[in-house]
Amino acid sequence: MKDRLKREFYTRDTLLVAKELLGKYIVRKIGERFLVGKIVETEAYIGPKDKASHSYQWKVTKRNLAEFLEGGHIYIYLCYGMYWQLNITTSKIGTPECVLIRAIEPINKFKIKNAKLKISVNNSKFKIKNLTNGPGKLCKWIKLDKSFYGEDLVTSKRIWLEKGEKILASKIVATKRIGIDYAGPWKHKPWRFYIKNNPFVSVK
Repeated sequence: MKDRLKREFYTRDTLLVAKELLGKYIVRKIGERFLVGKIVETEAYIGPKDKASHSYQWKVTKRNLAEFLEGGHIYIYLCYGMYWQLNITTSKIGTPECVLIRAIEPINKFKIKNAKLKISVNNSKFKIKNLTNGPGKLCKWIKLDKSFYGEDLVTSKRIWLEKGEKILASKIVATKRIGIDYAGPWKHKPWRFYIKNNPFVSVK
């Protein structure tokens, strides 16, 4: 795809990437079918210094090895033994930072022309918003599992990100992350970002 995000997008500052992922399109190819969703909510996790991160104090496990990959790879893991969580690595190789994709807005009208994805939004929003308004739900909708662990979004033929829509700074809400009460003062960091007034955001 001509508008696929390149490596340089992902290897920048994690907080910047977390904000600029808003409005980008996740494209999931399944056979000849495509599932497309606009990213509307993210959370940043900034490695060894962040007590909410799996790599806090440089912890390395079989589970979190993908978090150390160069920006633009998938770090996916199972939460509560039930729900897959999609994270995208950021920064340089060996720097375990990532962005959790918390919610997407399904796009049900698009076409492929000259290797370029053409999007026109035409959703019955309130009928489908519960499909993808949470990290576990969106993984189920776009059919992600352990096989995507370490997948490179820059080169993959089955999942990637497209440029999507430009979201103005005035439309981005920054607030504290969800479900990390164990993280002490780090739970108060305003590292969760979402598109203001978007009905697909998980928690307002």
